[in-house]
Amino acid sequence: MKTRVGFIGLGIMGSAMAARLIDDRALLVHTRTRSKASKLLQRGARWMSSPGKLAAECDVVFICATDTPDVQAIVCGDEGILPAARSGLIVVDHSTISPAVTRQLAEDLAARGTHFLDAPVSGGQSGAINGALSIMVGGDLAAFEKVQPLLRLMGTTITHCGASGTGQLTKLVNQILVSVTNLAVCEALTFAGKNELDLEKTIAALAGGAGTSWQLVNLGPRMIEGDFRPGFTINLQQKDLRLVLAAAEDSKTSLPAVSLAHQLFTAAQAAGHGKDGTQALFTVVESLASLH
Repeated sequence: MKTRVGFIGLGIMGSAMAARLIDDRALLVHTRTRSKASKLLQRGARWMSSPGKLAAECDVVFICATDTPDVQAIVCGDEGILPAARSGLIVVDHSTISPAVTRQLAEDLAARGTHFLDAPVSGGQSGAINGALSIMVGGDLAAFEKVQPLLRLMGTTITHCGASGTGQLTKLVNQILVSVTNLAVCEALTFAGKNELDLEKTIAALAGGAGTSWQLVNLGPRMIEGDFRPGFTINLQQKDLRLVLAAAEDSKTSLPAVSLAHQLFTAAQAAGHGKDGTQALFTVVESLASLH
């Protein structure tokens, strides 16, 4: 008997990830805006009117929501997963949310015999479409091993990080690296521009050296072209950085570079770039250098 699978949350990432699961199985889906499920429904997915009704018919439920309150509502709401939770059910949360809330949700579901795995992802929309995500998983090892074949349909680098909450914490480490490196690329290209270097040649010269990064190679050209179409928005980056800073405060960890990046992203939001890609941070750094 095939594993019965459901997916809740069909935004940019969720819809692409769910599409990777539907090819060889019936998929149950739910999202707040039903129209976002239309392409999956055309491919044979079955619509469920609530998270609880979906969970009642599934062996594994995947969640991909925007923020901590969204996941709490999906799990603990009146029509949420918790009232339908039972022994053997596995819930896999691909959202990036509070590690502390993650651990509490895991405890609440464990009381019903349900395993809750925190499994945030990295790789953006292209990684979701191509099944090339990095997936960082916290929670019960046996439950992780059961769902690993499904995770491999969506990702290529899949790591069990430890107990509940460690997947979320690992994702926050990733967001530290992403945001601070983004700022470094913005400053480097601003410096190059201020000194009248050819920015395309500068990127080409550095892309194979010790200073290269995913952000330089992928976002650098977009920065200099003024292409701020989002792969990952500044608003979402800010949500993640708030989670980083809250966890840092809890663990008494000083993160001055993250704090600076957060403030500069705030300036980008104030300038109207909240829904743009994170490469729009370049406009703020350029402005500080009076380049434009």
